[in-house]
Amino acid sequence: MASLKLSPEMLLRFRKRAADYDRENRFFSEDFEELREAEYLNLAVPTEMGGRGMNLAEYGKLIRELSTYAPATALATNMHVYWTGIASDLLKSGDKSMQFVLDDAMSGEVFAAGHSEAGNDVPLLYSLTNAERVEGGYRFTGRKGFGSLSPVWTRLGLHGMDSSDPENPKIVHAFMNRDAEGYTIKDTWDTMGMRATSSQDTILEGVFVPDDRVVRVIPAGFGGADMFIVAIFAWGLMGFANVYYGIAKRACELTLASLKDKKSLALTRSMSYHPEVQHGVARMMIELEAIGSHLDQVANDWVNGVDHGGQWPAKILMARHHAIESSWKVVDLAMELSGGAGMFTKNELERLFRDCRAGRFHPGNSALTHEIVAKTALGINPDEMPRWG
Repeated sequence: MASLKLSPEMLLRFRKRAADYDRENRFFSEDFEELREAEYLNLAVPTEMGGRGMNLAEYGKLIRELSTYAPATALATNMHVYWTGIASDLLKSGDKSMQFVLDDAMSGEVFAAGHSEAGNDVPLLYSLTNAERVEGGYRFTGRKGFGSLSPVWTRLGLHGMDSSDPENPKIVHAFMNRDAEGYTIKDTWDTMGMRATSSQDTILEGVFVPDDRVVRVIPAGFGGADMFIVAIFAWGLMGFANVYYGIAKRACELTLASLKDKKSLALTRSMSYHPEVQHGVARMMIELEAIGSHLDQVANDWVNGVDHGGQWPAKILMARHHAIESSWKVVDLAMELSGGAGMFTKNELERLFRDCRAGRFHPGNSALTHEIVAKTALGINPDEMPRWG
C-alpha cells in the first residue's frame, strides 16, 4: 500500500477553516482542493491503477483523524471515497462492473451519492424515484436530498425504481454525468450542523443515463441485495460512523484540556478533582473505548473476508448505530461538563455538538437498524410485510 498521511500543518488549517465554513454556511472549497492535491480522493483506488490502495480498515482510521479536525470535510469527502472503495473491493473479487468508477476517479472525476429521498427510510433497497426503461438506458425522475459535494461532483451515483412489472419491481443503480440534461440542483442547505457539506437537493426530470453507466438492475428489497449493496453499507456507513467517532474524540480532548484549568469556589484545585466531574469523564472514556474497538473489529472482518454471510448488513448497521449513539453521549457529556462555556458559538464544542447531532439523520436510522438486527437474529425475512404494525 502507498501510505497516505495528512500533514499536521494541513490538518490545523482545516480546523481553523472549519469554524468559518460553518458560520458562513460555505462549501469547504479550500479543504477540498488541498485534499485533491494530496491524492486523498484516490486513497481507495488500487495501487496498480495509480491510487493509494487503502482498504476499509485503513480508511476508517484516516477519516476519523480528519474528522477530529474538520468533521464536515470528512463527511462530504466520504461520499466520493466510498464509491471508489466499493469499486475497488468489487474489482478484487473479479467483478469489473464498476471499474469505470476507478478509471474516472483517476482522471479527476468527483463522485457523490444521490440516494436520500424524503419519505423513504430504506434507501438503496427501495426508491421513490422512477427509473423508466428507454432505448439505450434509463430515464430517472424524482428528488434526491442530502447530496453532499453538490458544488463539485461530476458523477452522481443514484438509484430508482423500475415498476414496469408491478409484480416484480426492480431497483436500477447508475451513475449520472454532471453534463447530463434534465436535472437541477436546488439550494436548500441551511441546517443545524454539518453546514460545510453543502448537501443540496437534486431534482431529476427524466435524466437519461446510458446502459454503460448502469451497474445494477436488481429486485427491490433485501432479496436483491448482492455484494454491491453490502459494500455500499460497509464503505458508506462505516465511513459515517468513523466521522462521528472522530467528533467524539475531539470533544473529549477539548473537555479534558478545559477541566484542568476550570476553577470552582468550592474547590482549592481544578474541577478535574471533583468526583462527579471525574465520573462524567469516566463515562466518556468508556464510551470511546467501546466505539473504537467495535468499528475496528467490523472493518478488519470485512478486509479479511470473514464469512458472516447474511449477518453482514446487521453487523454493519449495529456498528454504525453504536458509534453514532455513543458519540452523541460523549459530546452531550462534554457539553454538560463545559459548565456553559460550550453554549457560545466561539467555542469549538458548540459546533461539534451540532455536527454530532446530524449523525442520527444518516442512514440507516434507528428504526431500520433495530428492525433489521432483530429480524436477522430471529431468522425473519427482512422483506416480509407488513414491516410495521
